[in-house]
Amino acid sequence: MGQNTEKNLFDLTGKVALVTGASRGIGEHIAKLLAQHGAHVIVSSRKVEGCQAVVDSIKTAGGSAQAIACHIGEMDQIESIFSTISAEHGKLDILVNNAAANPYFGHVLDTDLSAFQKTVDVNIRGYFFMSTLGAKLMRDSDGGAIVNVASINGVIPGDYQGIYSITKAAVISMTKTFAKECAQFNIRVNALLPGGTDTKFASTLVNNKEILEQLMTHVPMRRIAQPEEMAGTVLYLVSNASSYTTGTAINVDGGFLIG
Repeated sequence: MGQNTEKNLFDLTGKVALVTGASRGIGEHIAKLLAQHGAHVIVSSRKVEGCQAVVDSIKTAGGSAQAIACHIGEMDQIESIFSTISAEHGKLDILVNNAAANPYFGHVLDTDLSAFQKTVDVNIRGYFFMSTLGAKLMRDSDGGAIVNVASINGVIPGDYQGIYSITKAAVISMTKTFAKECAQFNIRVNALLPGGTDTKFASTLVNNKEILEQLMTHVPMRRIAQPEEMAGTVLYLVSNASSYTTGTAINVDGGFLIG
């Protein structure tokens, strides 16, 4: 992940990439796009069956991929997946932290401990230790690139999404911290901030006509995104096209954060 020396700045040939939450939605499209550009993609989520379906699709299209289950809310599973990657590949070039939890939709004052803990365990602790173990593998080879999928809610809290928004703000701060301390190891760390996106994860919002109409009044492009519209920004951030870009948070939100 050095300087812009390649003719094709987006060529990922020979790179090993790990994408979490990749069995569907944004993560699935990220995995497929990275594979299209030559990366060997480790497709990961809690259940291996969904991952395998994505892997099969990538292979049918001529790409290289494998499925490894990992619940990033469980520390033993985080340690296990990196142990497997180290044993099988000896390196990791790209890490996309995309898996997330948002179990509670309601007033912040009614957040119970279970919802709080699950959201923090996945969105903060999970991202943190995925990043530390991933960066150690990168440090021991030729460096690499990490992309954290945060949210525009990390900048402006979403209605009735209090603890989720808080964790996504933490992910933005985490991105900057890792970028600052890992630059010496040739590791770049950036964040993607999606706006409203038509995924199963966001179905509570997307399928609520009143909430959706209210959201659209703040989106200059007057529509929600399709999950594949997030993948191109990630490709940029993990490729040599962004070789001097680190510590950034890129909004892909149809203009929502313009205000």
